[in-house]
Amino acid sequence: MTRSPADLPLLLAFDLDGTLIPEQGREVPPATVQALARLRGLGARLAIITGRDAAPGPVWEAAQPDAVATNNGGRIEIGGQVHAEARFSAHELEAVLAHELEDARVVVFTPDALYVDLPPGTQPEGWMRARQVRPLAEAPADGVLKVGFYHPGVADFAARLRDLHPQLVLTGAQPPYEQFLTVTPTGAHKGAALTLIADALGVPLERTVAFGDSDNDVAMLELAGHAVQLGHLPLLAPHAHEQVAGPDALGEYLHRLADQLQATAAPRG
Repeated sequence: MTRSPADLPLLLAFDLDGTLIPEQGREVPPATVQALARLRGLGARLAIITGRDAAPGPVWEAAQPDAVATNNGGRIEIGGQVHAEARFSAHELEAVLAHELEDARVVVFTPDALYVDLPPGTQPEGWMRARQVRPLAEAPADGVLKVGFYHPGVADFAARLRDLHPQLVLTGAQPPYEQFLTVTPTGAHKGAALTLIADALGVPLERTVAFGDSDNDVAMLELAGHAVQLGHLPLLAPHAHEQVAGPDALGEYLHRLADQLQATAAPRG
């Protein structure tokens, strides 16, 4: 393990899908659960920074994080309390929803509900069922935290949005999410979330370790004191100090880090 911090203070920040848990999963692998418990016991602080709008209950239980940032970092909770929340202005939201993607599936996220058009008689997908789901036409003009698009042509739409509204934060529309685009408000990205969480927890940014697997993790990998890529996505490699094969291998990596911290903390005779 090279260049990884081996003493405290230390903040470990994890993406979810493809990093802390398998893609679209809900359970943290047992070896990772054990390693996280060791790291907490040694004094490391833990954060989840995810593109999801909520972290699954089993993840909360397994990680017991000090902070959670959802919606690609746009909504931040520290110690169970909302610390920051980025929302679109009415003008920004109008621009985002003025898309040219025929038959696109659009999901608008607010703190309380999802707004999406479902065909008549269609039941919400599993990940939606724990939330209030309402018709897209009823989406409010304010209070929106994130908008997601599912369509084969999202890359062209993303390019147009970047040209016309460069202040917005766009992720996806490229491997591994070629047909999925996420748009969040100005400043709502994982790098900003990592910076705010580290400051709130009193951990210098150079004492942070970030773990991620896709393009929405670039901002926090670039800012962290040490960056660990999960998987082998080529666009992430220039931003990472180390690579781990995937969620099933993360536990072993974290146990080695715990071993280092334990050795550093051990009294010397």
